[in-house]
Amino acid sequence: MNGTLRRSLLVVGLAFALVAAACGGDDDDNGDAEGTTSSTTEATGGEGGDRNNVDGTVKFGTLVPQSGDLQVIVESLSKPIEMAVEEINAAGGLLGGDVVIVPGDDGTNANVAQTSYDKLLNTDQVDVILGPAPSSVASALVETFATDRIPVCSGSTTSADLSGAGGGYFFRTAPADRLQGPALATLIQSDGHSRVAIIARNDDYGNGFADLLGQALEEGGSEVTETVLYDPESGSGYDADVQRALDSDPDAVAVIGFNDDGAQIVNVMIGKGAGPSEMPIYTADGMQSSGFGESVDSANPGVVAGIKGTAPAAAPSGIEHPFTAKFEETGVDKIFSSYFYDCTNLLALAIYAADSEDGTEIAEAFAGNLEGDNDCQTFAECKEFLDAGETIHYRGASSSFDQWDEMEPGTGVYDVWQYADDASVETIEGEQITIE
Repeated sequence: MNGTLRRSLLVVGLAFALVAAACGGDDDDNGDAEGTTSSTTEATGGEGGDRNNVDGTVKFGTLVPQSGDLQVIVESLSKPIEMAVEEINAAGGLLGGDVVIVPGDDGTNANVAQTSYDKLLNTDQVDVILGPAPSSVASALVETFATDRIPVCSGSTTSADLSGAGGGYFFRTAPADRLQGPALATLIQSDGHSRVAIIARNDDYGNGFADLLGQALEEGGSEVTETVLYDPESGSGYDADVQRALDSDPDAVAVIGFNDDGAQIVNVMIGKGAGPSEMPIYTADGMQSSGFGESVDSANPGVVAGIKGTAPAAAPSGIEHPFTAKFEETGVDKIFSSYFYDCTNLLALAIYAADSEDGTEIAEAFAGNLEGDNDCQTFAECKEFLDAGETIHYRGASSSFDQWDEMEPGTGVYDVWQYADDASVETIEGEQITIE
């Protein structure tokens, strides 16, 4: 980012150029994440993770949160994968046959994800993997991707620590938190707040986001009155954490959490007379879901009305893609959906360009499809150019991919959203924040 913030002028005025699963962490503490290793090499007997999976049937494994804190958005991540695979198969599939999806649970938890990952590789013999959703789960597994030579693409991991990780086998279409931290700071400051307390999960995602947000706020002239890191698995509640933040006399509070723990933080704030009707509350994508209000107060979900946040844009300004309208018809929450759709297509195109199930060849072909001469938006369109011996520049539903930094986008476009009176997620029209 290099500290450069660019504001976009949209329709009627100044719009902010800017949600994470926050998919930035998991429920494990650091001790759980450390020491998780893949058993793939030993189980398959192949040095460097060679697997006897070159069978002509292309299998896409998924690691999405079928359980855990992020389960509330699982359909938002799995549905676009299914839609993309349907389109790929309708266009002839890969290597002469239909693509098969093999589902796996990341559990929003490194240990659950490790078990699922081992099964996907050793038993199911998948060729590529889509996911995982949280950054801390990805952090626990990422070094094994290179060892196992398995191309992986996540549409929701945002931790800055994952940039460049994975030895050339880990890709992501969601922009890193090094971009979203400044985006959220831009939103908070544009609303006129200069004294901000930060309450964040004490894990890879929360720590990293809090640091980046705090730095951006201070660079913009605001004071960070207190940064409180909380244990997302605390059995004693968050009263003391919230009180510490409020005692610093902020004029706004940023809460960086997931659905369940974030809801508990907001519930405590409401109990202390510092709910969103009294204290401006800001957040990111990890606390964006249609069920968040129910998690805060099942009897009165509307108590979350007014909470504002940022999230990777579901439909970035200037991008017109057929996926957007097609997914809208499903009625599923759009959080990170276009990013997983793009991951699926990019992995498929890498396999098609490489004409191989070999993980190394697939990984080496991935970025080339974002750097070619011919623009295309769908697998079918791109396939026609590749069949003609032409190079392609895939223009996705989540990004035009004008800037690609080796394994991830170099630009982040963020929606500005808020909870409405009925606790639904309301994207604020005409406001997006772009960070480069």
